[in-house]
Amino acid sequence: MAFQAGGQRPAPRPAPTTPDAQAYLQDYTALLEAVSFPSLVVDHRWDVLLTNGAFRTLFRGAGPHPTAMPGDNFLRFVLFHPDASAVLGEHESSWCLPMLAHLAGALERNGHDNGLQAVRRDIAQDPIMEAAYRQGLPHWIRAVGAEAVELDGAVRPLHHPDPRWGATECRVVVETCKALEELGCTRLTMVLREPRRAPHRPARPRRAAAHLRVVPAPE
Repeated sequence: MAFQAGGQRPAPRPAPTTPDAQAYLQDYTALLEAVSFPSLVVDHRWDVLLTNGAFRTLFRGAGPHPTAMPGDNFLRFVLFHPDASAVLGEHESSWCLPMLAHLAGALERNGHDNGLQAVRRDIAQDPIMEAAYRQGLPHWIRAVGAEAVELDGAVRPLHHPDPRWGATECRVVVETCKALEELGCTRLTMVLREPRRAPHRPARPRRAAAHLRVVPAPE
C-alpha cells in the first residue's frame, strides 16, 4: 500500500523561535547520534525535526520522492513512498493502517492544520487509499482491537539493509520529555530486536499503487 501523492513538497518546517530552544535541539541532536537504534523527533503532523545516523542508515535505500521522504515527513513516507514496503515489513497491516488511524486522531484534535489537511487531500485523490481510510480502517480497528493502533510499545517488522539484521523486528518506544512537549514534538526510537530466523522473503518490488486487502475488490 504505497501511493504516489499529488500536491507540492511540504512547506519548510519552522525553526525553534528562541535561542534556548535552538540550543536544546542542538544538544538533543548529539544525544540522538549517541543512540545505536533508529531514532527521530517529529511534530504533531509527523514533520521530522531530527534524525540520527541509525535512522538514516535504515532508510538509505529510499529513492527520491517529491513529498514523502523519510527524513521530511514520516507519515507521508509510510503512506505514499513506493519504497516504504522494502523497509517496513507487513507494510499494510503493521504500518499503514496504524498511521492512518493516527492521522484520523490528529485531524480530530487539529482539524484546521494545513499540513494534516494536505495529507488528507492526497489520500482523497486515490480511490483505493480513500476507501482504506473511510471503510477499511474502521473495519480493521474492529477486527484487531484499538490496542493495535497504539504506537508506544508496538512490535513491528522491518527489513534492515544491514545483513547483520536483515528481516527483523523493532519495538517502537515513544518518549516526550517536558522540553520536547513544549515544542510540540515527540521522539520515536525503533529498538531493533534479534533477527527472526524465519526464511527470508524478498522485498516486494517498487510500485505506485496496489489493492488493499482490507478493501473489497471491485467487481
